[in-house]
Amino acid sequence: MFPVIALYTVIFLYGIVIGSFLNVVIYRAPKKENMVTTRSHCMSCGYQLAWFDLIPLFSWLALGGKCRKCKARISVQYPLVEGLNGLLYLAVFARYELSIESLLYCLLFSALLALSVIDFRTFEIPEGFNFFILTLGLVRVLADRGNWLEYVIGLISVSAFLAILYYASHGAAIGGGDVKLMAATGLLLGWKKNLFAFVLGCILGSVIHLIRMKISKEGHQLAMGPYLAAGVAIAALWGDELVNWYLHMIGF
Repeated sequence: MFPVIALYTVIFLYGIVIGSFLNVVIYRAPKKENMVTTRSHCMSCGYQLAWFDLIPLFSWLALGGKCRKCKARISVQYPLVEGLNGLLYLAVFARYELSIESLLYCLLFSALLALSVIDFRTFEIPEGFNFFILTLGLVRVLADRGNWLEYVIGLISVSAFLAILYYASHGAAIGGGDVKLMAATGLLLGWKKNLFAFVLGCILGSVIHLIRMKISKEGHQLAMGPYLAAGVAIAALWGDELVNWYLHMIGF
């Protein structure tokens, strides 16, 4: 029992460390800022953070969510992204244990988490995220060469339809980043799970955005990235079981 607890503790800690880097990516990627050489600093006073200010989760809690120097509020996004990334890593390892799927899906979930926050704020998915997920898909195909056709079909099954929709509506109905996202995730998940992810993402987007429009008077413009990402994450974890359950329910 102890080795299992120790392993999952390490996985969670690794997840929150990666989550801390995701916060850097979320802030700097839309601004095209350097993510490696520029030191982390307070957005209000410019105070350069010391190492003890950068411990994932714990530093934010110890400082009470405020800058050590100027006492300005530090966004709750930082611990939320760190903690959620750690929990997602635990979910992946609980599902797939130590395997190539665990490695690929942990990296996938981190990319989905970061692009979701960026798309929610800017209505744009940076190209680098889709390229990164596409690279994960290529690794998946090489690791499972016997089923390569399922992944290749996944590359085009959803994205081809979305591309037609994108060009027919001149980008009004769907964003170009969403088209590329579903192509990249299709190569990684295969066509069945990717199709399920797309349908689920559309349902989540429709229901949640309607609620947001009703409660917070949100505008009609919808960032689909976070909802598609949620569908992809659920499909990656439980897609096979849910698809088989649905097919059985309708008699296939």
